[in-house]
Amino acid sequence: MLGLAGPKNEAIEIKHKVAQFLNNNLKLELNADKTLITHASSQKAKFLGYEVHILQEDSEHDHNGRRRINGSIGLRVPNKVVQEKCKKYMKNGKPIHLHQCTIDDAYSIVSQYQAEYRGIVQYYRMAYNLHILNKLRYMTEVSLVKTLASKYKTTCTKIYKKYSATIKTNDGTNRKVILVKRDNKLGKPLITHFGGISLKWNKWANISEKPAGHIWSKRTELIERLEAQECELCGSQEEVEVHHIRKLANLKQKGVTKVEWQQKMIARNRKTLIVCRKCHNNIHHGRYNGRKLSA
Repeated sequence: MLGLAGPKNEAIEIKHKVAQFLNNNLKLELNADKTLITHASSQKAKFLGYEVHILQEDSEHDHNGRRRINGSIGLRVPNKVVQEKCKKYMKNGKPIHLHQCTIDDAYSIVSQYQAEYRGIVQYYRMAYNLHILNKLRYMTEVSLVKTLASKYKTTCTKIYKKYSATIKTNDGTNRKVILVKRDNKLGKPLITHFGGISLKWNKWANISEKPAGHIWSKRTELIERLEAQECELCGSQEEVEVHHIRKLANLKQKGVTKVEWQQKMIARNRKTLIVCRKCHNNIHHGRYNGRKLSA
């Protein structure tokens, strides 16, 4: 995206020169339909999921009486994004339960809902209208409660009564959430919750690509293995992760010598393996030097 303070004919000239450079130097063709010239004060340009425009508000002044907003760049969450994200949790305009999630336990269901909602909020953290995601939060929360109610054959009221809690968030405020605790064999329970995420605009936010904590949305058997907090290869209890493969058939090729982690997955008939960070990196980089087993 290029910003220009000048007349439209100059913007057209720049666009033409960019097209020439791409064609002559990089052998690329500029997509004329997607390369638009937008008046930033009266229109909004779309870029990386955001709407970008110039702010204009004469009523906002600084301590010197100067208009402090006019001319600043504004980032917005498009209304269409909110509508599209809400569709997953809605039917006929109302929140519904997600049947595909009912096969998981409560811990996994809440973790998955929270991970999806948090990811959207985190991506749009720099948008000044971030508060419009409150509609998505409501739809997601009601869908979550209905999913839990469907799983346990009960009512939404009873789910709220059982799982509602108040926590203190990172910004120092107390917020109501849907909280689930799961007993852990090591004594410290696994805790996850939905909600508790501020929708306050922060244009200086540090956008993290990696969500905090681990999110496991798999079967109960995987959670029980994870609760052991022990690498199934070396026995380490530090930085436990889950290694996934796409197909077991890829490991079952005859005549191919297999290392220990491959043989363990074949024996369990599982596409997951609980490993520590070190073993996980060694597996991905082909450096795992465990015991080799013939096919």
